[in-house]
This record gives sequence, structure tokens and C-alpha cells, in this order.
Amino acid sequence: MAEGEKIIPINIEDEMRGAYIDYSMSVIISRALPDVRDGLKPVHRRVLYGMSELGVGYNKSYKKSARIVGEVLGKYHPHGDTSVYDTMVRMAQDWSLRYPLVDGQGNFGSVDGDSPAAMRYTEARLKRLADEMLNDLDKDTVDFQPNFDDSLEEPSVMPAKFPNLLVNGTSGIAVGMATNMAPHNLTEVVNGIIAYLDNPDITVDELMQYVTAPDFPTGGIIYGYEGVKQAFHTGRGRVVMRAKATFETSKTGKEQIVVTEIPYMVNKASMIEKTAVLINDKKIEGISDMRDESDRDGMRIVYDLKRDAMPSVVLNNLYKYTQLQSSFGVNNVCLVKGRPMTLNLQQLIQYFVEHRAEVIIRRTKYELAEAQKRAHILEGLLIALDHLDEVIALIRGSRDPEVARGQLISRFALSEVQARAILDMRLQRLTGLERDKIVAEYEDLMRLIDHLNAVLASDVLQRGIIKTELEDIRERYGDARRTEINYVGGDFSTEDMIADEAMVITISREGYIKRTNLDEYRAQGRGGAGSRGAISKKDDFTEHLFVATTHEYLLFFTELGRVFWLKVYEVPEGGKATKGLPIQNLIEIPREDKVRSVLNVRGLKDPDYLENTFLMFCTEQGTVKKTPLEAYSRPRTAGINAITINEGDRILDVQLLAPNSEVVLALRSGRAVRFNESKVRSMGRSAAGVRGISLSDTPGDRVVGMVCVSDPSQELLVVSDNGYGKRSPLDEYRVTNRGGKGVRAMKLTDKTGNLVAIKDVNDTDDLMIINKSGITIRLRMSDLRTIGRATQGVRLIKIGGNDEISSVAKVAAEDKEEAELDSSLVVAAEGDELAEANGIASDTQALSLDDDDVEADDDADVEDLA
Repeated sequence: MAEGEKIIPINIEDEMRGAYIDYSMSVIISRALPDVRDGLKPVHRRVLYGMSELGVGYNKSYKKSARIVGEVLGKYHPHGDTSVYDTMVRMAQDWSLRYPLVDGQGNFGSVDGDSPAAMRYTEARLKRLADEMLNDLDKDTVDFQPNFDDSLEEPSVMPAKFPNLLVNGTSGIAVGMATNMAPHNLTEVVNGIIAYLDNPDITVDELMQYVTAPDFPTGGIIYGYEGVKQAFHTGRGRVVMRAKATFETSKTGKEQIVVTEIPYMVNKASMIEKTAVLINDKKIEGISDMRDESDRDGMRIVYDLKRDAMPSVVLNNLYKYTQLQSSFGVNNVCLVKGRPMTLNLQQLIQYFVEHRAEVIIRRTKYELAEAQKRAHILEGLLIALDHLDEVIALIRGSRDPEVARGQLISRFALSEVQARAILDMRLQRLTGLERDKIVAEYEDLMRLIDHLNAVLASDVLQRGIIKTELEDIRERYGDARRTEINYVGGDFSTEDMIADEAMVITISREGYIKRTNLDEYRAQGRGGAGSRGAISKKDDFTEHLFVATTHEYLLFFTELGRVFWLKVYEVPEGGKATKGLPIQNLIEIPREDKVRSVLNVRGLKDPDYLENTFLMFCTEQGTVKKTPLEAYSRPRTAGINAITINEGDRILDVQLLAPNSEVVLALRSGRAVRFNESKVRSMGRSAAGVRGISLSDTPGDRVVGMVCVSDPSQELLVVSDNGYGKRSPLDEYRVTNRGGKGVRAMKLTDKTGNLVAIKDVNDTDDLMIINKSGITIRLRMSDLRTIGRATQGVRLIKIGGNDEISSVAKVAAEDKEEAELDSSLVVAAEGDELAEANGIASDTQALSLDDDDVEADDDADVEDLA
């Protein structure tokens, strides 16, 4: 080691994590995702700016592509000439972009997938529409940033007079996310933005009256409208595309299918080749010949049919087996203020309008400053013309220009700029006609300054300018739709294609979520060691587990008091031993927050159901709140505030509340309070709630569970850390006032540990228990007899080592599982084997111990009264 050097040890795991995060953010922000404002990725923006700086505008002559690539490569984008040239080529292809931004001359590829000619052979310049993208760039409308070597500056975003992201779309693959945005018709998009400007509260459904569907550059037909609706409403959807085909008869009398337009992004030559293979393999029958008759006048793919073939049947088979029908997976992910977000149609328009408003404000300020500078000079010239003889004499009598400028400033109270303008004035400006021109120019400038100040002070005028400029864009560049819409074909919802069946939803502490078919969980005997459940990474374990059907809504309540929505079938499916998917990939939960409670509801559209159904909130510090479900019936992608959380507190549970229900809250210290839900008045969504139970003086005491029951004959199950539990009648928990300390729910000892859960159960329920180690057991409540409230209970699951229970949930027993009763001995035997493998006592030993574990406390009621 050289002198003066030292070795600093670092953790390789931390270093790799930091390096990978830096790489990921670089790919996301600086390469793969477009900016919502101008719809461009950095390489597209640099190509357009480099061409503008090189002087290859729409009204200038073409320049060699190699010259353009070298300009962009050397000044702004040092990532290889191939990436720059490929980007420029794609912006020139009218089958790739709905509205090309580059005017190419030469071989720029073809829809057959042919490669473009080398950059030394082709030439290019900007399209006129691209000039609208860069317009006003010199008027301080956007921020500039240093280039890669700090020698030049480049724009961080384009002024973008038209919504490029919507009209041209984009695609890209980042790290952990991707984007795939469809192109749209410019006229329709402009009409939609104007409607938004007239009514900022316009809904997505109302916008869809203007922006009807994507409009692909290759035309074709959108088959079915449900995917389009989903894409517009949520930013994600599957749009089915079909080729445009007609039936014709040849001169020889043969029936033909003629395709004139194909789906977007389909390679025509590859499609024809694969279709020929299918015909030769007899997978598609009825076609005698196929040829490509496309030329410069348009596309024409001809399928000659056999004599006995039915054209409609053959065409349907072509749609089924070939790329004449394909789908476009919409995934509207783009950068909003540097953060990737999934946006719907209304949000895309909103952010574009906000960008244009900022551009107009900055442009107006720039023009105002320039007008004020010019008006200031004209004021000086008018002063000089009003005192012309004296000014001439003063200048003639001065020794040099510096002396003359100083005397002008002192004599007429002029500024340095005004004095210099007078000295620079030509003699012809002294004529009467020229004076009139100066006066007229000054008056025009003052009117312009008044107008610019009015624009800066009025949102209405700013929106009017946006509307006027968009109308001008529409008149000059707008055109008719190319892609037709078949509203009837395939018009079914995704939900209609998914069976409504029970699923077990599991969410881990680290936020991994999945749904698993209930059949994968089998019933076991009480005291068994259980079967292996979710495989999770170190220090992670299942925290939420419940049953819901695929068509139900999931309401996710986070510990910081927000609520998010999701359909059950949108949760990724996985086996019992799989980890699942991070919940942040499905809903936009901040990193510092996590899910605490999940509810499943059948629907959010029935007014009677929404207004007469209430949610009961409970926090760990004992606060409760009752709010109508209607307050949470309008799903938003980014979620909404569900409750105001006090400092140091967090949500524990949220439950649907039936009329005249009774609420039971249980503490970790083993006490529980029971009161009627009418004791809690209905509150708004932002309310914080009222006191439900008072915590004991035991350090670390908190609420561990809430039960809302409407049946007085209901029984309650309590479970402790170390796997002990018991069933007790609800009546044994006497009714007390809300906010009290409650009664004893379980006799706690060192053997039982602290209370960990409370559930309402009956004989038809099954209980699902999961340890932090991932061990899962499912047992029937009918196997657990009812005992007194103040007992310590029986062993439900054997805990090994430092393990403890992490999650307890009840599930309804399936009818078919009743047949498994006969095989209970086999189940128990399997449980014994797994128990012995983990160093735990056998099931039969556990049963013999359980009967002795029931220890009643005769003094419990006395303590409760005290």
C-alpha cells in the first residue's frame, strides 16, 4: 500500500445495495421512462434539441444522419451512436409514431422489419410538428441543465405545445417497472384537453366522449371496448387489436380475404411467414394461396380461399391463430416530478395543462421583461426628441461619447441604457415621420405590457391562451382517426371471465401479498405441529390472513390512517409456499407506511348498502371510530385519508359493523371491554375517534384485537403468545362503559405468555394460526370445547424454541372438508412427524397435557369488580 493511503472496510451488501439502487434510479429517470410533460425520454429530447441547434429545421435543407448523430453524441448523449441513430429513425417512421417528429430522406426501414440504411447514407431534418415541441425554448420557458461534461446546457424538458405523450405514446423497460403507452388521435386529444380547460372537474367517462380510444398509426380495428375503458380509468388495460380485412372475388371467381391494415407493432413479413407455417401444418384450413401485394400506395395482403371454404370461418381462424389479432397492454407509467407514477386519462391531461400553464407564465414574464426594456429605451428617445436642439448642442459640445453620455444622464435624468440609445440613434430617426413611428411603437408596447400583466394575474386568460394554441395545433396538424372501434366485439369485463371462488389472502410484515386457493389448506387436528406455509425471507412473517372471493373489493387500511382499493382477482395468485408480490407494486403505499387491516366488500355502488353499513376503527392506544362505508366508496389510485391518527398511535384493526353490534376490545395485558356500538357516534372520514378502552399500567400494553358481534350467543376465542387459547361465551364478558379498563379475558402466566389475539367463533369455523417461523396450522373450532372466561385455556399449537404466534384468522369450513374427518389419524401422524423433526412433543402428548392446562380462577370476578 502506498504511503498516505488507507483501507476503509465497507459492508459489501450495503455497497451493492446502494450501487444497484443508484443504477435503478438512473435507468428509471434518465433512460427508460418518459416525462409526463413533453412525453420524451432524455435521448429523444437530446436528438430533437441537437437537430435544432444544428439548424436542421423543417424549413431548412436535409443533413446527413451521421452529422446529426455526431452532434448529439458529442454534446449531449454519450451512450453510443446506435442508440442515438435508432431513436432518430423511430421518430421518422410513420408506422411507429402516429405523428412523426423527424423528416427522414432515404431508407428508414419498413413495416416488414427491414433495418434502416447506415447513417452515412440517410438524411434527416425536423418535422414541422417538432418545431411546435421546441417552440419558445429561447424565452426562458423551461429549465436548462448542464450536459454530461458541463461544457454546454440542455433543456430538462421541452415546452411542448401539444400533448406528445398522449398522441405518440411510448414504450420502455426500466428496473422493476415498464411503460407502454398507446398513441391517440391529435384532434380527439385536443378536444379532450379543451373540455378539461372548460371544466377542470370533468370525469374520465366524460373525457372519453372526446378521446374515444387509442389511434394506432397502422390503423386496424380495436375489438371490444372494455380494455380501453380500463386503460382510461386506471392507466392499465388490455386493448385488443384486429387487422382490417374485407372479402373480395378475384377475376377468376375465387373468393379472397384482403387485409389492408394490420395491428400496431406487428412485423408484416414475420406474420406472413408464421401464417404460411400454420397453413402447411393444417392448423388453418381453407386457404389455397397467400401473397403480399403491398406497394407504395398501401398495404394489401391477399389470402386466396378454396372453393368449399367459408370466408368468415377462415378469417376467424386467422384472427385466432395469427397476429392479425393481437393485444396492446397499456401501462401508463411516466415520470411526474421525477417520480414514476401510473396515470389515467384525466391525470395525463391535468399534468400537461399544468406544464403548459407554467410555460405560458414563464414566457409571459420573459416577454414582459423584454417589452419593459424596449419601452424604457423608447421613453429615452422620446425625451431626446422633445428636447432635440438642446440634445444636439450638448452632444456637439462634448469632448467624447463618455462625456456626452454623462451630461445626458445628469441633464435629463436618463438611465445608462437610455443615454447610450440616444447616442446610437441614427440621424434619420430625427425626422417627423420617424418620431411618429417611435410614438406608435411606444403606445403599442404599453398596450402589450398591460396585456402581459393581465395574463400573469388571471388564470382564465392563461387557460384561454392554452386553448387558443391547442386549437391552432388542431387546425394545422389534426386529422381523422385511422383505427376503427368495434364496441360490441369482445365487449366483456375481465371480472366476467374470472370464477367467483374463495381465496386465502396473505400479507406479510414486509408487505408481500398473494392469493391462494382455499383448497390448498387442509384441516388438521388440534395440537398438531402444522404444515409449512409461506416461504418468506429472513425476519419476515405473515401478518394478515383472511378469506375473500375473487369478485370482492379489498380495502387496505394502513397504520398511518390511509385507505386503498383493489379487486381480489387483481392480487397475484401463488401457492401456499410462495412469497407473493410486494404490495407496493399493486397500490401506491409510501415506504414509511404499511397495511394494518384489510376488508373485503361485495360492491361500492349500492347507495342503501353504503349509507347503512359502518366501519369500526380501532387503534393500538384504544381509540375507536365509527364511519359510514359511503365515505370510502370512491376508489382512488393514490388512496385517501381514512382516519386522523394521533402522534405515537397507529391503526390496529378496521371491521364492518352490523346494526346493534357489540364491540369487544382486548388488551395485551389480558383484559377486555365490551360495549354497544351505539356508544360510539358516527363520525366523518377525517375524525380521530373517541376512547374505547383504557390501557393498564403494564409497560408495553396495547390493544391486540377488536371483535364486532351482533349475535349474543356468539363465543369469543382468545389466543396467547405461546399457543394457548380458549373459547368462552360472549355473555361471560359483562357489558361495561366505553373507555373503561374492562374484565379479565384470560388468565396469563409465564407459560401462556401475553394475549396476542381475540376472535368471534362458532363450531362451523376453522382457525388458521401462523407462527413467525412460517409454520401454519388449520384446526376446527368444533374440536375446542367451551370453557370459562378467566381460565388459562388449552394448547392450540406447540411453539418451539423462541418462536411465537404471528397471525390468527378464522375461515369458514368447506363442506368437502368434512369428508377429511375420517383421515384425521393420517393428518395427526403427519403432524407428529413434522413435530419430531422440529424437536417438538408429539400430538398425543400435547392432548394429555391440554386437559391439565385448564386452570380456573375463582377470584376472577372479584378482581373484575375491584
